[in-house]
Amino acid sequence: MNCIFCDIRDDKRSSYKVYEDKYTLSFLDNKPIEDGHVLLIPKEHKQYIEELSELEAKELMNTLFKILPPIKRAMKAKDCNIIINNGPNAGQIIPHVHIHIIPRPKKSNSSLFNGISRVKPRDEEYFRDIVQKIKKEIKTTT
Repeated sequence: MNCIFCDIRDDKRSSYKVYEDKYTLSFLDNKPIEDGHVLLIPKEHKQYIEELSELEAKELMNTLFKILPPIKRAMKAKDCNIIINNGPNAGQIIPHVHIHIIPRPKKSNSSLFNGISRVKPRDEEYFRDIVQKIKKEIKTTT
């Protein structure tokens, strides 16, 4: 099996990790819809959310509740999208359960996953700055 998210989990592929614990991992989306777009995954590879054990599902939600307020604070966003695309017919591109956390500091007129919203070039400095802001807010919470 070749899974980008499993490679990130195993440090075989570079990423900007935001938070990690025994069951979950979160990192910046490399093609963000908005600044601070984070992906949250269970460490165990499962394609569909209903394949998660009760413990895995609980830990995934616990992490979501733990990192969501700090992400919103770091991005100065009152609102956000929380999205799970469950399977390829539902728009899931990477076949590993993941939650998109997309801060929305202002109302968006674009559809969530259209090509136009994901073409802004991002450089290393952008990713380092965003991950630092989010990690700082997570540390003040824990």
